[in-house]
Amino acid sequence: MVEINEADKKIQKELNAGTSAIVLLNIMDRAVKPMYGYQIARHIETSVEDMPMTHGSLYPILRSLESNGLLESEVEPSISGPPRRYYKITESGHETLKRWIKIWSQTKIFVDTIMEGEYDDTKY
Repeated sequence: MVEINEADKKIQKELNAGTSAIVLLNIMDRAVKPMYGYQIARHIETSVEDMPMTHGSLYPILRSLESNGLLESEVEPSISGPPRRYYKITESGHETLKRWIKIWSQTKIFVDTIMEGEYDDTKY
C-alpha cells in the first residue's frame, strides 16, 4: 500500500473540489428518477473502484448545487429510517452541465498534453 503524505492529500483535495460537482451533476443528469444522497454514493462506489470522494463531502456538494439552482430536492418519509432528501437536476443544471463538460474537456486536453509531453519542447 502506498503511503499518502500531506502534499498528496492537498492535491487530491484540490482536484476533488473541482471535479466532484461535475460528477454529481452528471449522475443526476443521467438519473431516470430523483435520488437521495446514499443512493448517489452507492452508485459512485459501484462505478469506481477507488472513490476519491467521501460520503461526508457528497452532501455539502449536493447542497451547494441546490443552492445554485442546479438541483432541486424534496424530502420524503422513509419506512426504513429518517426522511430522505431526493435530488433531481433542474433545467439550469442541464445547461450548466453542458458548459462544464466543455470546460472539463478543454482542461483534460491541456493536462494530458503537458503530462504526456505532446507539446513542442524544442522551443525551451
